Amino acid sequence: MKAIWNNTVIAESDDTVLVEGNHYFPASALKREFVTFSNHRSGCAWKGQASYYSLLINGELSPDAVWYYPDPKPEADMVRDRVAFGNSVTVQA
Repeated sequence: MKAIWNNTVIAESDDTVLVEGNHYFPASALKREFVTFSNHRSGCAWKGQASYYSLLINGELSPDAVWYYPDPKPEADMVRDRVAFGNSVTVQA
């Protein structure tokens, strides 16, 4: 699977976990040179609190485009150390 934004592959892995229609990539697959800070947070009743990154490529910003669960609830442990992507990012096989 590949995650693509702004004509750039930002993550690639054969090891994704599909949860609620989102492919969660290993955090190590995320190309950190395209990631920038976000202070956005959100909550999920069964997964816990999500933290976010923004993407910055060629001077273009996609705010809060990447999310992850730093300390997921036990029933959501399959997303631990993984990242998923918002609608601005294309995920394809």
